[in-house]
This record gives sequence, structure tokens and C-alpha cells, in this order.
Amino acid sequence: MSSDHEPLLLQQEDEDIINNITQTHSLLKLTRWFLKFAMLFVLIAWIAFLLLLPSESVSQLSENYVDATSGSVFWVTGNMFLYGGPIFIIAFLGILYLRISGHQEFQEKKKPKNASFRLWTFPVIVDGPFGVVTAAELIVILIVVVYLIWAVSVYAVQNYNLIPYYESQGKRNVMLKHTGLRFGSIGLICLVFLFLPVARGSILLRLTNIPFEHAIRYHVWLGHLTMTLFTLHGLCYFYSWILEDRVIHQVLDWKNYKIANLPGVISLSAGLLMWVTSLPPVRRINFELFFYTHQLYIVFVVFFAMHVGDVLFSTIAAGLFLYMLDRFLRFVQSRKTVDVLSAKCLPSGTLELVISKPQDLEYNALSWVFLQVRDISWLQWHPFSVSSCPLSGDHHVSILIKVLGNWTNKLKGHVLSANEDQTEVDALIRPNLKLQASVEGPYGHESPYHLMYENLVLVAGGIGISPFVAILSDILHRVNDSKPCMPRNVTIIWAVKTSEELPLVHSLDLNSMCPNFYNRLNLEIQTYVTQESEPPLEEGDLQKYISPCDFLSPSRSSMSRLVGTGNIMWAGAYVVVPAIGLFVSLTLLNVLYIIPYNVSYRWYKGLLLLICMVTSVIIFGGLVIGLWSRKTSSSENSQDEKKSIGIQHSESTSQKTSSDESCIKTIKYGQRPDMKEVFGNIASRWGNVDIGVIVCGPSTLRASVAEECRSKNFGRKCNSPIFHFNSHSFDLSLPTKQGKEPVLPSQEKTKWH
Repeated sequence: MSSDHEPLLLQQEDEDIINNITQTHSLLKLTRWFLKFAMLFVLIAWIAFLLLLPSESVSQLSENYVDATSGSVFWVTGNMFLYGGPIFIIAFLGILYLRISGHQEFQEKKKPKNASFRLWTFPVIVDGPFGVVTAAELIVILIVVVYLIWAVSVYAVQNYNLIPYYESQGKRNVMLKHTGLRFGSIGLICLVFLFLPVARGSILLRLTNIPFEHAIRYHVWLGHLTMTLFTLHGLCYFYSWILEDRVIHQVLDWKNYKIANLPGVISLSAGLLMWVTSLPPVRRINFELFFYTHQLYIVFVVFFAMHVGDVLFSTIAAGLFLYMLDRFLRFVQSRKTVDVLSAKCLPSGTLELVISKPQDLEYNALSWVFLQVRDISWLQWHPFSVSSCPLSGDHHVSILIKVLGNWTNKLKGHVLSANEDQTEVDALIRPNLKLQASVEGPYGHESPYHLMYENLVLVAGGIGISPFVAILSDILHRVNDSKPCMPRNVTIIWAVKTSEELPLVHSLDLNSMCPNFYNRLNLEIQTYVTQESEPPLEEGDLQKYISPCDFLSPSRSSMSRLVGTGNIMWAGAYVVVPAIGLFVSLTLLNVLYIIPYNVSYRWYKGLLLLICMVTSVIIFGGLVIGLWSRKTSSSENSQDEKKSIGIQHSESTSQKTSSDESCIKTIKYGQRPDMKEVFGNIASRWGNVDIGVIVCGPSTLRASVAEECRSKNFGRKCNSPIFHFNSHSFDLSLPTKQGKEPVLPSQEKTKWH
């Protein structure tokens, strides 16, 4: 009897398990939707409050709230919560959302019946002061412009109504001072957002899936707007002092109970110096000048805190605090040196470095790392895109470096330095190279968006092919491992100067990555050699480069796991614990020091607030980092120390055009890609589908690709595709002068760290 019922019981148990899984999945999905709605509601309410702040009703309500909370034991936490609290709330909810979502393997989505437009991938403005601007970015820009016009208009009316109350001071003086005050108020709102885009591993960037190389543009835009407003703020006051004939007295004035002028002058001077050296004409001439003067942001922030005092400085505290957290974590991560497992010098003047990484350090095929080689420079950090995919090896990351300026030439010379008895080939391939580097990252998109399109067009210029090598490898490995992978049609458009660069792509052994991949993937590679009219005579004699495939080295030092884009639990704790510690510290400071000792100097309390923020980052953030390091160290010791590096053979290409059963490769000499013709052919072949376009290269290439995407989308017919523009270029990382290479802002380790 029992044996007859066992299958029924097992079947019932299986059904119960399936039901439980379904219910759990539904509950998690419902929770994610709730968190999304909550974060969106908080964001909209917060933005609406900031936009309506110039109105008298909202401004009066804000002043009443600040007055009520500032006199309590909580000191400035009330004002900080009003202006910056939504940032913390969204960050905390975002941590829960990312934790519930978990690191899920990319899932193929159902193919849409028709192509559809997306605001964030639809280029609207191509040539202009903002570069390539999508429809979503344009909407935000228009909202900011409307807000500025409305705020200035409202404040102008309010200032005009105040003139009768200040007749004795003169109408011009009254208008100048109050106009300067209003410009400063608007600039303060811009400063609330200024530091958010430059926090590379920020929870907010992970939540919105905006990588740092995109977010830095918003920091640049906000920086120009903020400094314009603060400059107008300073000029209005300075002119009013000229009218009063009290310029020297007012500049040197340092009030204790009101706004202190001298700290404001110092802060504005530091800001102006940063602003002027960040303008394109100056940055193109001398990028290092821009980088080093940009470290004056510390002077700007410190004296700004003393200028406005504790209450007003608490307005920008949330965004600044998140940046401090990110900066401190990057500082700790970069203290660890990493072994370069192997290095290769390719004929095209390109270096390939293979860097050791922990097995559980996650990244995707469109990630960036920041590299410092102390044997070359203790100050310079350089960003490079990853050229390996996560599926090509658990213990290493590969990057391609184009030799263009001083730093990369020194790196190449260091790699090629060999003993006299070494042959040339031995010098070019140095697997036992004693080279160490410091690494920050990896950073990039939270999700692999290149897998979200069934049809892909990858457009690269020169070394811009590096991330596309990673994308191609990622797709092939997924096809080979039968993992979810949406791309079915991939076209690579690559423009190079000389044929020496061709082996970077044309020598890849695609069949070794995925045998018979052509059954599931249509791949076409179109290469344009712009400075050669025909193939070189000795093209078939290009040297092969093979690196050893196995490293058994327990002593090898790998990249640190301490990265903001890493484990969400630890990254979340690193935000939550210091934030709570900050609020507790402010309250204790107020109860134990400010109230008992009757501390009332406005500038001094602003400085105390800044010091409390820094100490909270170091103490509470350092506590989390210590526990995080201890946890990762024990995890690292338990892992297998064997680190495998895949072999990559470079084979020469001797034919001008080749086509086989796996891939169509076309090489055209003496011409540049005609984007109109290329996109026209693709549109006619693929029909009414969504096509993801990813471009990596100089600004002129990005502009031409964006212009063609816009043209095709605006002139689209019912049976035509929609081109979704995506840029994977780091504007600030491009060399700006012959023999000069830039370093990104905020990369040098500054004193306050």
C-alpha cells in the first residue's frame, strides 16, 4: 500500500515546493515594486520641494521648520533631513531593492513585436555645448532652465518689494545685495546635487544603472552652472561694496554671528580657479593643470562651511557625505598593490596587461578600472576599459592600453626592459614581469545592457575596440555555455589608422571560444584602415603573441574586494552605519559641547559640522571596512589559489576580404566608414526591430554616429528599425595634447584622506 502511495506523496511534495517558490517569487516581485514606488515618490516630492522653494509659502514653511529643529538637541540634523534626508532614504531603500533583487543571471526577455522609442537612448542634440544629449537628458535640462527662469523671476519680484524698507541704503545697493543673496540661494540648491555624480561606487548610481563615465558629464554641467551662480553672487556683493567704498573692509570681514565674508572670498577664489582651469581651452593645453587645481575642492568646501555656517552647510551635507564615503573607500582599496600576471606589447603600439583579481569580484564586459603604477608615478591614475569578459576567467582581468603619451610610454619601456641575453620576443612577452599596480574599481553599469538587444551595432575608433572585444567574448561564451544571451545579429564597425592594429580583433580565434557559434549568432566585422591605401606587403608575417596559460602562485596579490560596486550587503552597510553614526555624532556634539559651552559662532559651528562628517566617515566607515576586509580575507584564504589565464593566439590576416562559415570579415583600405551608408544597409537588412548602437571613440565619431541614429529615427518608416544610441567613452580620459595624458579629477590621494 505504501509503495503505491509514494509517487502520489512525492508528487504532492513537488507541487508544494513549486507553489512555495511561486509565492516567494511573487512576494519578492511585489516588494520590489513597492520599493520602486516608494523611492520614486520620495524623489518626486523632494524635487518638487526644491523647485518650489523660491515661493514665499514654501520658503516660510522651510524657515519655520529649520528654526524649530535648530534649537533642539538634534542641532542641524533637522535641516539636513529636510534637504538631504531624501537622498539617504532613497539610498537605504535602494540597498534593500538591490539586495532583494540579488545578483541574478541575465534573463532573456520576450522579443517585442515592434520597435519602440526610449527617451534615454534617443539622441536629440548632437552638436552643441553639451555634446550628445538624449531626449531624457534634454527634458531634465529644460526643467532646470525653466526652474532658473522662474526662480530668478520670483526672487526679482521679492527683491523689488523690499526696496521701500531699505530706502536709506539706496535702491541700487538693496537690489545688488538681495540679488546676490538670491543667486547664492539658487547655487546652494545646485550644490546639493554636485557631488552625487562623482561618487563612483555610489548606491545611487548602481540603483539608476548610470555608470561613472556617464555621470561625470552631469557633474561637469552642474559645476558650470553652480560656479556661474556663485560668481554672480560674489560680483553683486563686490559691486555693492564698491558703491559703499568699503571693499577692503568687507573682504576682510569675518563676522561671528552672521555670514563671514573672508571665508566666502577664499572659497569663491578656489572655485574660480577650479572653474577656469576646467574650461575646454585650458584643459586641452594642459590637462595636468586642470587636475591639480581641481584638488582645491577641499579648500572650497572647508571655507564654504565657515562662510555659510552650520545651518546652510547642512543643506548640502548629504550629497557631500556620500562622496566622502566613496572617496575614503577608494583610498583604502587603492592602498593594496596588485600583481600584473603578464604583459604583452603588440605591434600596434598597444599594451595588454593581465591583472589578478579575486574569484568573487564581479564585473561586466563594459567595466572600467583605474590604474596607478608607482614605478612610473605616485600621483597619476588612468582609466582603462576592461577587455576581458567575466566568463573568460575567474581570477584575472585584462586591459588594453594604447601607447600615446608620457605615462604609457614609460609603462611600455618598463615592460620592454629586459636583460641583455633576452631575445626580442622574450622581451615582448614577460609573464614573470615584476610589475605591480594599484587598482580602483571595477566600475560600470550595474547590469550588462549590451545583452538587452537582439541586434547590436558596435562602432569603435582605434583602441575604442577594447570594450567590444570584451562584449564579443562575453556573447560567445554565453552562447557556448547555453546561458541567456539576447544578441543574435552583431555588426562591428571599426576604424583604425594602420593595419598594425588589425590583430586586436581579426586575430581572435572565435571558434575556440564557441565552436559552431554561427548557428546562433550572425557576426560581421567591417574594418576601415584610413591611412593606408592597400594591404602591406608583409602583412602575413605579423608576429604571433602567446602568453602562458597557467599560474600556480599562492603569493600573487589580487585586486581588493573593497569596492562600492561589490557585495551589496557590505556596500550597503558602509552607507548605513556611517550615516547613523553621523546623526548620533551630531546629536552628542550638540548635547555635550555646543549647548554646555554656549558655542554660537556661526563659522565655527559650520567647521564643526564638517569635522564631524569627516570623522564619521573615518571612524564608522573605517569600522565597516575593517570588518569587510576581515571577512574577505577569510573568504580569500578558503578559495582555491589556482588562477588560470586563457590563451589567446594572434593569427595574421593576409586577405583583404574574408568570409567563412562563422563570420564575415571585411577590411577596406584608404577610406573612413560612411555612417549613412552603413546604417542604411543595416536598416534595410534587419527591418522593424530595436537595434542597440554602442560607440566608443573620439567625440567626432560619437557625434557622427549619434547624428545618423537621430536621422534614421526621425525619418523612420513603419518597416524600419529604431536605433538606440549608447556611448561608452570617457571624455576626460582622452589625451588632449601631443605627449600629454590626462588624469581624472579626484584621483590623486589628497591630504584629508
